[in-house]
Amino acid sequence: MNRIISLFAAVLAVGGAPAFATEYQVDPAHTTVQFAVRHMMVNTVRGQFQKVAGVAKIDDKDLTKSSLDVTIDVDSIDTRDAKRDGHLKSPDFFDAAKNPKITFKSTKIEKSGDKYQVIGDLTMHGVTHPVTLTVDTFTSPVKNWGMLVRGVSATAKINRKDWGLAWNKVLESGGVLVGEEVQLQIDAELNAKAPATN
Repeated sequence: MNRIISLFAAVLAVGGAPAFATEYQVDPAHTTVQFAVRHMMVNTVRGQFQKVAGVAKIDDKDLTKSSLDVTIDVDSIDTRDAKRDGHLKSPDFFDAAKNPKITFKSTKIEKSGDKYQVIGDLTMHGVTHPVTLTVDTFTSPVKNWGMLVRGVSATAKINRKDWGLAWNKVLESGGVLVGEEVQLQIDAELNAKAPATN
């Protein structure tokens, strides 16, 4: 028994103590995941997903040890046009019937100047590729109704064709109907239970 205890202590000494992080839930009522893409090469059309869930584990002593795991409901897509939303859910684009969820799971967080970058795996349309989110804003927690609340804003750019979302239509004047580059804007509110006070 003593030998087992000694071995366990040695493993802890080598690996170090586990990081202490506060777990925050993504607040769907105060979180927006927006996307923007060029339409007919003359205008930018924006949309968002209405249903977002996720967990962020935040280590305030060392933010690079934090993590993020988010799930988005594809069927909740909203571009303010029901016909366009239906097309985006079809096999031409997301194929929501076969691929109902979009997920992002962080694999690494790095400090870049005065900002942080969250690198992770973005899975949609059954395809996974790494994506880097640049964190533009990350607030300190405030207390509200027994909760710790903080906000985070991040951006990224992706090429939709990398995930197999390749549908397009050539215009009479040349060019294409839908741009390939998609700009992402995430504005999330995170909630955690406030620690008890004596």
